[in-house]
Amino acid sequence: MSLTDRRKEKLERVASLRQPDLTVVIENVHDPHNVSAILRTCDAVGVQEVQLLYTREELPKLGKKSSASAVKWVDRRKFKSVDVCVETLKGEGFAVCATRVGEGARSLYDLDLTRPTAIVVGNEHRGVSDEMVGQADQVFEIPMFGMIQSLNVSVACAVILFEAMRQRAASGGYRAAKLDAGATVALIKRWSKK
Repeated sequence: MSLTDRRKEKLERVASLRQPDLTVVIENVHDPHNVSAILRTCDAVGVQEVQLLYTREELPKLGKKSSASAVKWVDRRKFKSVDVCVETLKGEGFAVCATRVGEGARSLYDLDLTRPTAIVVGNEHRGVSDEMVGQADQVFEIPMFGMIQSLNVSVACAVILFEAMRQRAASGGYRAAKLDAGATVALIKRWSKK
């Protein structure tokens, strides 16, 4: 099999495993390394599109040159308003689930991440905004038992997304393509140009 054939086969396989009903909302995360790490995790579990919500911070510049960069494989949609972001996602059928440590937060492991879900992760210092928490369908936390009760935002996102992948794999969510044939062909065509 030629290198071109192997690449085409890989693009087809990866496209067939994309999870259009799982997304991440990155809210005001300012470190480009954290955003890039989140995008890499999104690619790893099959998230095709992330939501970039920047209301207080500037959207960081993301590098496109590294072969490990997920910028070329994961689509990004930008929002400047919590209201518009949440309204759009809920209108598309997503349950909005915001991370927040503290009273009233459910455990990550009690969430059903097999349904259409938008995971919201927040700024490195402030976390997810109160405005977003107020509009979320669920507020949850990653259970922790150490002295420090927080993780780096990219690490937290990886823990959450791999739990979503575990649940989806166990329920057969990766067995059949979720993108329709036309969307899959269009995605492969876009990827082939990169």
